[in-house]
Order: sequence, then structure tokens, then C-alpha cells
Amino acid sequence: MRFRDVVDEHQRGVYRLALQLTGHHQDAEDLMQDVFIKVHAKLDSFRGEASIKSWIYRITVNTYLNKRRKKALLFMKLRDDFDNTLTDARSNTERDAESNSIREHVHKALELLSPKERSAFALRHYNEYSVKEVAQALEVAEGTVKSLLFRAVKKLRKQLVFLVEE
Repeated sequence: MRFRDVVDEHQRGVYRLALQLTGHHQDAEDLMQDVFIKVHAKLDSFRGEASIKSWIYRITVNTYLNKRRKKALLFMKLRDDFDNTLTDARSNTERDAESNSIREHVHKALELLSPKERSAFALRHYNEYSVKEVAQALEVAEGTVKSLLFRAVKKLRKQLVFLVEE
């Protein structure tokens, strides 16, 4: 299997997952680049025990978690800078404003999740992974995934309850 073929086939999915994990375009691109550097270095050692997609997504999640741990302060500054850029670029129409407001509330609610909860939630609900696939990607037991998802949904419901009431 050629590296270029792997990139061509999985680039969009990795970017989408990276964006869901980081919440920011530039951070997602940086994460995606780091992931494919690791994939390139380890492609010859891929054993095929899981699908290559699961293997690459596991690398994506692990890379995200490691970067988040090592650069928590820098990550917060980049997030603030990006949010300010978004605020400056928002449309003035009511519909766009409402849509942006909802998106912002959801984004802020997702930020309250732990990195593992956010990863599990993104894989399950945005990428439509099964619980088993999420467990493989995060390298945890299926019961742990169910617990992470339960806590994530509970936190999100608590933070976003006002959206349902409106």
C-alpha cells in the first residue's frame, strides 16, 4: 500500500475528525499533518489487525490527546485568537447571528468535556463509529466508551438545555 494512496483515501476523514477534536481549522490542519507524518513513519509496521481507517483514526486521537496535554496553555491562546477572528467575521443577518450563536454555544459546551469524552463523542456522533470502533480508536474497553459517552451527553444536555426550551 502506497502512502500517497492512503493520504488520498483518508485525508478528508482525518481532517474532519481533527476539526471536531480541536474545533479550529488551523489546529485541525496542524494535527492532520502530524498524523500523516506518523502514518508515513509507521505504515510499514501496520499489521492489519484493525482496518487502516481505525488505525489512522486512533493515531489522530492519540496525537490530539498528546498535543493537548503538552501544549494546554498555547492551545488556549490559539483558541482565543481564533474565536476573536470568528467574532470579527460574523454576518449581521438575524438568521446567521442565531445560527452562529447556537454553534458557539455548542462549541463552548464541547470545550467543557474532557479530551477523552470529546474524542469519544466526536467519533461516535460525528463520524458514526460504533461503540466497538470507538473503543478500538481510543484503545479502551467498550464499557469505558459507554461511560465516556454517557458523561459527555449528560454534560452537553446540562449546558444546552436552554436551546431546547426556546
